Order: sequence, then structure tokens, then C-alpha cells
Amino acid sequence: MSAKTLQAGGKFLATIGILHGAPARVGWRKGLALNTETQTSRWPRQIKYIIGNEACERFSYYGMTGILAGYVSGQLAAGGLGKSDDYTTTVIQTFIFVNYFTPLLGAWLSDKIIGRYKTIFWVSLLYCAGHGTLACSDFFGEHGKFICLFIGLTLIAFGSGGIKPCVSAFMGEQFRPDQSHLMQKAFGAFYVAINFGSFFSFLVVPWVKDHHGYSAAFAVPGILMAIATYIFWRGKKYYVFVPTNREIKHNGFFKVFFTALFAKREAGKTFWDAARARFTENEVAAARSVLPILFVFATIPMFWALYNQTNSTWVLQGLKMSNVNFLGLKVGAEQMQSLNPLLIMLFVPVFTLWLYPAMGRFAAPLKRMSYGLFLAAASFVLVALIQTRMDDYWHWVALQYATATAHLSASGPLGPPYLQLQSPPSILWQTWPYVVVTAAEVLVSTTGLEFAFREAAPEMKSMIMSFWLLTIAFGSLFVALLTALLPHTAAQTDDASISSGRFMLYAVMMFGVAILFSLIAATYNYRDKSAAGGK
Repeated sequence: MSAKTLQAGGKFLATIGILHGAPARVGWRKGLALNTETQTSRWPRQIKYIIGNEACERFSYYGMTGILAGYVSGQLAAGGLGKSDDYTTTVIQTFIFVNYFTPLLGAWLSDKIIGRYKTIFWVSLLYCAGHGTLACSDFFGEHGKFICLFIGLTLIAFGSGGIKPCVSAFMGEQFRPDQSHLMQKAFGAFYVAINFGSFFSFLVVPWVKDHHGYSAAFAVPGILMAIATYIFWRGKKYYVFVPTNREIKHNGFFKVFFTALFAKREAGKTFWDAARARFTENEVAAARSVLPILFVFATIPMFWALYNQTNSTWVLQGLKMSNVNFLGLKVGAEQMQSLNPLLIMLFVPVFTLWLYPAMGRFAAPLKRMSYGLFLAAASFVLVALIQTRMDDYWHWVALQYATATAHLSASGPLGPPYLQLQSPPSILWQTWPYVVVTAAEVLVSTTGLEFAFREAAPEMKSMIMSFWLLTIAFGSLFVALLTALLPHTAAQTDDASISSGRFMLYAVMMFGVAILFSLIAATYNYRDKSAAGGK
């Protein structure tokens, strides 16, 4: 799950904490409700409010998205909207695109206008309104449900996206310089909160939907988001507020870059020389550090195009498979999504504490990412094979119905004595692609941020985070456009987006991108030489 790209484990978690949320050295308020004596062994008391907020917010987001595919594609009699699989895929991927594009707006608000606290608080109210709109959909007819869907998803996308670039950085600002050694544990708790919230959301919200309907199921994430906002507000009197970039008058990447791009250059001058006439050497050097990272990022949207389908096409495939019971709990397509956060909590410490050190120089950041891209392609090969088995099953069902129809004259109008159907393939077959794609996520997502933060200048950390989120946005946009432009029917399924051919197409494209990325990784010149050695 892409929103967990702030996750970390072991020493990498400390890296994320220190670099992305660097300890505030300015803006500390006098008269904090803390002892004036230096406290270096305890977290700032306000950290618990931020972590509690994050757990509830992630529950609300993933709880809603976990049932969204079933809601849009579900039958009208069951409370759904009755739309096709292709339509459902387009809606969900467009929502994810907006959700990961709006962090640019959130970063601009927080860095230039109102600061991180006000951005998080006020945008969270939009978030709550979006959930509330979805929860009210059952009060309206079919047309009204569609209006509620699009208004609700728009508000949630702006709410969730608006706070994405702010929360982790805001938490880092709460630590004094002499408390930086506490960040590893704090960001570890932050990471656990993300996965804890998402894991239980995939179990609780589908259960509410099955027993009380979609409106009640959409209301649960709304209640959790309201609790998240309240928890965050409760910590206000303890928070540290750092001045915005507008207040400290720091020039960002775009101002320096576009000055260099459009300025007239004299003979013999480099691209960046034109910017040096207006900006300091430090500002120019910071901007220069971004371009090589963007070159690497350019290939990453294809990964997110595959990964983000775990909330859309994988769920739609699973809805046609047979459920299983585990310890009295029904496990279907929506509940299977909980396997991702569960595996992440297992894989991150195993990878960072054991696998990467054992790999040595083969664990350099870009090499790790290339392994993850190949694994992502392999996961879609597995999904395509599952879909082939599903197609064979439904082809067999069609033959059985044809046989039953031929015996109607002998058995009467019902015909069941001649129709004996087996259950569809079990949802547990999806376990294997989930394991592979989650390993790919850890290799690509956490490593990608680690690489970017180690290679970029300190002043560009927030900008790099925004660009990373854009790779997720453009990956989902690619899926939405491809689904809309390619044919909408398949030979043995309702829609081409849920077909073995479409899954294999994504796998082949991902393999091609993975090969290209491997060539980039082999030729990249690291600024941080220790990273090249896998350290």
C-alpha cells in the first residue's frame, strides 16, 4: 500500500526520521509545558498524539478503499452501483491519481502559507466530510449515490493527499537536537501505527459491510477520521511550530531550475551558471541534486501502475473466487488485502536487519529497487495464471449449464438434478502474488525514499517527497488511461481489465521497465559513496 511509503525498519527507519523530519533548530516556542531541564531519554509528549492520529487516519483511508471496488461493481440489490469491472478500475485508479497528486497542494500550503499544523488540521476536516458524504449515499437513489461517490472521493483525495507530505515531517520537528537519538523508536512506532491501522481496517470494515450494509461500512472510516482529527487537535498546546519557507526566505527547486532554464546563457557557460547570478551557491547546489534523482524516478510509475491494482483489479478478481473461513472469520477478496500490511511488518525488519547486510554491495539502493521491479512483474504473471484458472472454471460452468439446459425436458423446469457445480478456485491462491508484490514494495518503496533522501541536498527533502508521491499518481493515471483506451471486452470474462491477457500485458511492460532501470542502476554515480557499497 502506497501510502505506507514512509515506513521504515531498523537503521533505515532512523535515516527517514532524521533526514525527512529533521530536528527543528528554529521556531521552538518558549514556555512549552515541559520541564526546562534537558530531557534526552523520553519522547516529547506530543508524539503520542501524532502517532494516534496516524493510526486512525490510515484505518479510515484503507477501510474505505478496501470496500470501494465491491461497492462500485456490486449488484444494485446488494447496495452496490452495478458498474462494470473496467469502470470500477478507472474510478479507483483515477481516485488514487488525485490522492497522490494533491500532496503538491498540501506541501505548498504548509511550506508557503499556513504551516504544517494548520494544513493537517483544516484539510482533515475535508477528509471527514468526504467520508460523511459516502456514508449518506443510502439516503438517495441510484443517481444520488453516484453524486455522493464522486463528491466523497474528491474530498477524501484532497484530504488524504493534502496531509501526506506534512505528518511525518511535522513529527520530526517535535524533537530537539539533543533528542535526535530517539527518532528511530519514534518513527518505528509511526510505522507500526500505519500498518496496524490498515491491517485491522481490511478486517473490520468489510465485516461491517457484510452485516450492516455499505452506508454503515463507510461511516466507520468517517468516525475513525473524526477521532484522528480530534487526537491531533488535542496535542496542539504541546506542539512545536517551525517557520514556513516563506518566513525564512529560502528559494526552492522550481525557482532555481526555471531561472536556469529560461535565462540567456553566454558562450562557455553551463546550465546552472545562469542561476548563480540570482541565487546562492548553496541554493543552486541543492537544486542540482534533484535532477539525477528525477531521472531515476521517471521509471517508477510503472511499478505503481501494477502495485496500486491490489486495491482494484486484484479485489475484482478475488470477488469471483470462493471465500474461506479462518478462525471463524470469513476471508474474501476484501479481507485478503490485510495480508499486505501484515507481511510488511514482517518483511521490513527481516530485510533491513538480515537480508541487506548479507547481500553486501549487491544491496546498493538502486540494485534493490531493480530486484523489486522484477518481482512486481512476477506477481502479475502469478495473477495472470490464477485468472487463466478462473477462466477455465467459468468455461466449465458454462458447459455444465448447457448440459443442464439439454435435460430440461426430462427434469422439469428447474433442472438441478443434472447440474452439479464445484466451487470456484479458493481466494487463498492470491496469497502467492500478495507475498511477491509485498516483497517488491519493500524493495522499491522504502529503498526509493532512502535513495532519494541520501542523494538529495537537505533543503530538498520535502520536494523529493512530493516528487515520489507523483510517481504513485502517474502510475494510477496510466492504469486509468490504459483501461479506458484498450478494448473493454475479453473472451471469457466480463471486462478486459480482469483478464489473463491484460495481467500479462502489465507483466511484460514491467519486465521491460525493470531491464531499463537495471541499466540505469549499473551506470548511476552515487553522491553518497557508502550507498554504492550497500551500506
